Amino acid sequence: MAAMTRPLLNRRLAEFGTTIFAEMSALAARTGSINLGQGFPDTDGPEEIREAAVRALREGRGNQYPPGPGVPELRSAIAEHQLRRYGLAYDPDSEVLVTAGATEAIAAALLALVEPGDEVIALEPYYDSYAACVAMAGGTRVPVTLRPHEGAFALDLDELRAAVTERTRLILLNTPHNPTGTVLGRTELTAIAELAQERDLLVVTDEVYEHLVFDDAEHVPIASLPGMRERTVTIGSAGKTYSFTGWKVGWITATPELTAAVRSAKQFLTYVSSGPFQYAVAEALRLPDSYTDGLRAELQAKRDLLSEGLAAAGFGVHRPAGTYFVTTDIRPLGETDGFAFCRSLPGRAGVVAIPNAVFYDHREEGAPFVRFAFCKRFDVLEEAVERLKGLTAG
Repeated sequence: MAAMTRPLLNRRLAEFGTTIFAEMSALAARTGSINLGQGFPDTDGPEEIREAAVRALREGRGNQYPPGPGVPELRSAIAEHQLRRYGLAYDPDSEVLVTAGATEAIAAALLALVEPGDEVIALEPYYDSYAACVAMAGGTRVPVTLRPHEGAFALDLDELRAAVTERTRLILLNTPHNPTGTVLGRTELTAIAELAQERDLLVVTDEVYEHLVFDDAEHVPIASLPGMRERTVTIGSAGKTYSFTGWKVGWITATPELTAAVRSAKQFLTYVSSGPFQYAVAEALRLPDSYTDGLRAELQAKRDLLSEGLAAAGFGVHRPAGTYFVTTDIRPLGETDGFAFCRSLPGRAGVVAIPNAVFYDHREEGAPFVRFAFCKRFDVLEEAVERLKGLTAG
């Protein structure tokens, strides 16, 4: 049989390969290291929500194909959440779509809204699926880099405006931002909204960390700003807020026209998913605000514990205003290559982290930055801090 000369993998995906999360998680398992790389909690969420899923399973709710847009109970709960939290009114029947996590929501939105040759602006560093989804849609990603400024990573609005061309189709936002922990403020979001309206752009906004904001930070959905509801697809998820990441329950809220477009792509991806879990998430979204207040306070304490430990170990620390990740600078340790540092860290300290450069098109911009997750038990974080004490400059 003649050898195949054409590569098997679609050329749009050839640049991506195995994700860094798989590599570093395997390294953690192989070395017995504490895994502060991949962002998932090491404890389950509320017991009553887990029991709600069990109850749905036993009662036969969701064990067969649920409705394509999502079960009505969940769509209503999502609409109620958006109205109660942000004053955004959505029709649960025509303006809410349930997805297989935020990852599918991102993929379906980009596949639906982007034509080959369209440009998609994304804030760099970005969650790795953004680049792959833009590529699968045949679009061209245009990164606008967030850079360190006064202890945080800041967006240069002039650079954003300069990135818009006649080929720009949409801006892909993420706030609170993974991996930097930046929370875009009302001033920045207003400028983005004005730019989108001026240049007739769509906005797809990933807001899965909406409830994980600290200190005096405020999450402002860009869809709540004047003129933006009709051009914005907002993405949410249960995984980060309720600590059931394996359930993969996400959603979008948008106008009927945008929702129908995204549903057209989504129906050929998973069609439906997570049937019984949808009923449980509907109950989760109706938990009192005391739940999210308590989660936020606990994560803020964990952020402070890990941030202070990393600073004591010699890292430059950018304390996040949101999410559950801390971005650090390894240059004070005499290091400049985040990949090499993260691959050596398990042997040196028994801890695994993620090199931020994987989230950049401009790899040199992210080379000295490394991300640690603090969504772990206090005793795990304390042990990680203890292990990291041995690191010294040089």
